[in-house]
Amino acid sequence: MSVLQDLPTKDENLTAILNKLQNEQVAVDKQLEQILARHCHIEAKLQTIGKVLPNVAVVRSEAEKFQDMIEHTNKLAEKVSAKVRQLDLARSRVCECQSRVNDILDLQLCSEGVATALRNEDYEQGAAHVHRFLLMDQQLLEKTADDVSGDHTSVTSSLATLQQAANELRTVVTQKFDEAVKAEDLASVERFFKIFPLLGMHSEGLVRFCQYLCSKLRKTAQTNLKAALNVQSNEKRAGVIFADTITLLFEGIARIIEIHQPIIETYYRPGKLVTCIEILQKECDKQMKKIVSEFMIHRAIPRKTQLINDFSRKQGGEKIEPKDLDLLLSEVTLMHSRAELYIKFLRRRVVNDLEISTTDVQQREDSLNDFNSMMKNAELARCMQELLGVYLALERYFMEESVHKAIGMDSLDQDQQTSSMVDDAFFIVKKCIKRSISTGSIDGMCAVINMACGLLEGEFANQLKSRLRQGYPVGYLDLAQAYNALQTSIQHGRIQTSDTELARLMFLAYLNNTEVSTEYVETLSKSLSGDINQAFPNLQGKEKEKIESCLAGMKNVTFTLRTVLDYGMEQLRIGAVRPRVTPWVDTFLTVNHQITDDELLRYDTDEPFVQTLVKNLDGLLQAFKNHLTQSNYNALISILTVELTARLEKAVFKSSFTKAGGLIFDKEVRSLAAYLSTATSWSVRDKFVRLTQIATVLSIEKTEELADYCGADAIAWRLTSAEVKKILALRSDLKL
Repeated sequence: MSVLQDLPTKDENLTAILNKLQNEQVAVDKQLEQILARHCHIEAKLQTIGKVLPNVAVVRSEAEKFQDMIEHTNKLAEKVSAKVRQLDLARSRVCECQSRVNDILDLQLCSEGVATALRNEDYEQGAAHVHRFLLMDQQLLEKTADDVSGDHTSVTSSLATLQQAANELRTVVTQKFDEAVKAEDLASVERFFKIFPLLGMHSEGLVRFCQYLCSKLRKTAQTNLKAALNVQSNEKRAGVIFADTITLLFEGIARIIEIHQPIIETYYRPGKLVTCIEILQKECDKQMKKIVSEFMIHRAIPRKTQLINDFSRKQGGEKIEPKDLDLLLSEVTLMHSRAELYIKFLRRRVVNDLEISTTDVQQREDSLNDFNSMMKNAELARCMQELLGVYLALERYFMEESVHKAIGMDSLDQDQQTSSMVDDAFFIVKKCIKRSISTGSIDGMCAVINMACGLLEGEFANQLKSRLRQGYPVGYLDLAQAYNALQTSIQHGRIQTSDTELARLMFLAYLNNTEVSTEYVETLSKSLSGDINQAFPNLQGKEKEKIESCLAGMKNVTFTLRTVLDYGMEQLRIGAVRPRVTPWVDTFLTVNHQITDDELLRYDTDEPFVQTLVKNLDGLLQAFKNHLTQSNYNALISILTVELTARLEKAVFKSSFTKAGGLIFDKEVRSLAAYLSTATSWSVRDKFVRLTQIATVLSIEKTEELADYCGADAIAWRLTSAEVKKILALRSDLKL
C-alpha cells in the first residue's frame, strides 16, 4: 500500500524533471541558432587572419633586427657620453684656470689702475678697480699664485696695495661727500653717492645720502612754517595755511622719493628704498610735530576746546559762534586727508620695492608688517590722532549748535509746505558728514555719522514731536487768515503761539517737516553709500562691518521719524477728522431707510445724505490739499476713510432698513468709495469692504441668497456669522 501511495508523487517529480529538460533543450537550441548565425562572420575573420599570418612572421624578424640595432646604439651612446663627461670636466677646469689667471692679471691691473686713479683724482675709475678687487676671492688668488709660479710675492703685494687703496678711497670719498654736502653741491653729492656701493659701503652711503636729503627737507619745511606764521589774516589762503604747509612737507618727501628712487635702485641693492623712507619719515615726524604744535597755538585750539567743554557742561563762559569754526574744520579736515594720502603713497612705494627685491611672499608680508608697525608708532600717527580728536570735538559742537540755531530760527513761508528748520538742519548734517568722509579716516567718518544719527533721532525728532504733541486745534480752518496773521507777527517781531489759526498752520508744517525729514534721511543714506564706496574702495573685514553698522543707524532715525509722523497723523485725526466726520455721519440716523420700491425711484435722482456728506468731505480735503505734502495728504484721506467707515458702520447698526433702503445704502457706499478713490493715488476701496458687504446683506431678497456671499466658498468675506445675523435683524421687511 505504501508503494502505491508514493506513485503519484514520483509521477509529479518526473513531470517536473521533464519540463525542466525541455526548457533547457529550448535554451540550448537558441544558443546553437545564435552560434550558427555567426558562422559566416567567424569564417570571414579566419580567412583574414590566414592572409595576415605570413606578414606577422616578417614583422617579427624585422623587430628582432631593430632590437639588436638599438642595443648596439645604446652601447655606443654610453661610450660617447663618458668621453663627453671627461671633456666637460676638462673644459670646466680650463675655465677655472683661465678665471684664476685672469683674476691674477686683473689684480695687477687693478693695483696699478687704482694708484693712477688716486693720483689723477679719478674716483669713479678707482672705485671701479676696487669694486673688481672686492669681487675676487683673495684666498683663491694666493692659492692660484702658488700653483702657477710657486711665488706669490707679487700677488700679496698687489692685495696689500688694493686693500690700502680701498681704505684710502673710502676715506677720500666720505670726505668729499661731506664737503659736497656743506657746499650744497647736489651734483657732487650724487656723484659720490654713486661711488659708495662700489666700495662696499652700501649702508653708510645710503644713510649719509638720506641724511643729506633730510637736511634739505628740514630747511625747506622750516622756511615754509616760518612763512605760514607770517601770513596775514586777510590773505587768500590764510584760513588753510597750515594745511598748505603740511601739504608742502608731504609733497617734498614724495618728490625726493620720485627723483631718487631710480638712482637707489640702480646703484644699490633692491629693497634699500624702504631704508631711505624710514630715515625720511623720522625727519617728517619732527617737522610734522612742529607744524601741528604751531597750528594748535596759532589757531587757539586748546582755548576753543575748553570753551566748548565748559559750554557742554553748562558752566557758562563765552560761547563760540558755530560758523566761526567752519573754516577751521575745513583746515583740520584737509590736514588729516593730506596725511592719509601721504601714507598711502609711502605704502604703495614700499610694496612696489618689495616686489622687486624679493619673490618670497612671506618675507614681503613681514617687511610690509614692519613698515606698517613703524608708521603706526610714528609721530605722524600721533599727530593725526590729535588732529582727528580736535576735529571730532569741533565738528560735534558745530553740528549740534548749528542745528539748534536752525530750530531756533525756524520760520514758515507762505509758499512752502515745510518750515525752514528741515532744509537748514539737513544741509548742516549732510555738510558735516561729507566733510568727515574727506578726512580719509574711517573712524572719524563713523563717529560723525553716529553723531548725526543721535542728533536727528534725539533732539530733532523730539522738537518735531513736541510741536505735534500740542495737537491740532479744534475749529474750522482758515489758512489764508493764518498766513496773514503769521506775516504780521513776523514783521512785528513776535509770534503769538496761542493764536488758533497759527497753531493749526504750524501743526501742518511740522507734520510735513516730519514726512520730508524721513525722505531726506533715506536719500542721505543712499547717497552716503555711494560716496563712501568711492572714497574707500575695496573695503573688507571689520572696516566694512563698521561702516555698515553706522549706516544702519540711519534706518533707526527713519523708524523714529515715522513713529513721530504716525503720532502726528493720529493727532490730526483726533483734532481735525473726528470732530467733523462724527456729526456729518450722524445725520445718517435722520435718513429714513425703511422705504418702499416706489420711493426708491425718487432716491435715484435725489441723494441728500451722500451728496451733503461728499460736499462736506470735499470741503475738508480741499482745505488741507495745498498745505500738506502729497504723502501726508494721502495719509489724511486714508485716516478719513477709516474714521468715516467706522462711524458709518456704527450708524448702520442703529438704523432700520427695507430691501429698497438697503439698495439705497449700497448706492451711498459706492458713491463714497468712488469719491475718495478719485481723491487719492492710494487705494481706499479695501476699507469699504465691510460696508459693501453690510449693504449686500441689507439688500438681499431672501436669506437663502446669503449662501452665495458668505458661504464656505466665499472669498474675502469680512463679516462673521454673528454680525450677519445682527445685520439681518435690521431688516424690517424680512422674515427670519
